[in-house]
Amino acid sequence: MKVLSSLASAKRRHADCQVVKRKGTLYVICKSNPKFKARQGATKGTRLSKKGVK
Repeated sequence: MKVLSSLASAKRRHADCQVVKRKGTLYVICKSNPKFKARQGATKGTRLSKKGVK
């Protein structure tokens, strides 16, 4: 999956592309052509917490 700065341009790639928001992350999913899938934004689990970092 590609991380894109603009998912609006990614949605225009193909007529079957859909923009879906899950847990604060935006995804472009395309069932007919999976190479167009993309995501934007990090989920809570991927960010480093400041507790353990010194």
